[in-house]
Amino acid sequence: MKLNKRSVAHYALSDSPADHMGFLRTWGGPGTPPTPSGTGRKCWFVLKGNLLFSFESREGRAPLSLVVLEGCTVELAEAPVPEEFAFAIHFDAPGVRPHLLAADGQAAQEAWVKALSRASFGYMRLVVRELESQLQDARRSLALHRCASQKVGASRRKPQAPDRISPSLENGHFLPRDCSPVDAVEGGGCRPVGRDLPEWELQGPTSLLLGRGQSPVSPETSCFSTLHDWYGQEIVQLRQGWQQRAQGNQASCKQQDEP
Repeated sequence: MKLNKRSVAHYALSDSPADHMGFLRTWGGPGTPPTPSGTGRKCWFVLKGNLLFSFESREGRAPLSLVVLEGCTVELAEAPVPEEFAFAIHFDAPGVRPHLLAADGQAAQEAWVKALSRASFGYMRLVVRELESQLQDARRSLALHRCASQKVGASRRKPQAPDRISPSLENGHFLPRDCSPVDAVEGGGCRPVGRDLPEWELQGPTSLLLGRGQSPVSPETSCFSTLHDWYGQEIVQLRQGWQQRAQGNQASCKQQDEP
């Protein structure tokens, strides 16, 4: 792989945020100068994207080495020096030595291994695919939820069929649910009360009027006095009939008493 040294150096020293950084001990590797002794060299490492830069110190202005983290795996390893928390970068290419590094502690070792393992383009591609799959699942779930909500809303907006079986009580007599008191008299598309009703519905003080096809409820029943006069018609008729019978009985008695 050919890289432009100036461009790489400019990117390494730019103000772009680093994914990870810290001191590591190195024992050589691809692009790293060999160490004169077995203790390794302590350098300042900066990870930006899939590029791992090493510097002589924190204030170094020129990178010592560059490792492109593609086609590689990061694994724990044994360091040449005891009590070192080492890990190695292994490349799939044949004949390439592993890059051996060591941190100062276990927490730093785990942080570096995690950051280096997630730095490759291949890992990012897998993450993007997984996110796309989750996004598609979320869209399908949202579409199904909207479809179900629309079906529920449509079912609620459907007109309910009138219930003609169960009557309701209105002003002392039974009325079908699909009829109002006014419509019962005026016949606005509804059958009058008292017609074609079963016998058990013709109960109460208005049974005679209901049997004749009349209704005690009229558009003028806006006050109690009107209702009282309407219901009193039956009583008046019965009283008149009783008086007529009483007068007839008295007349027949007088005729019998006369010699």
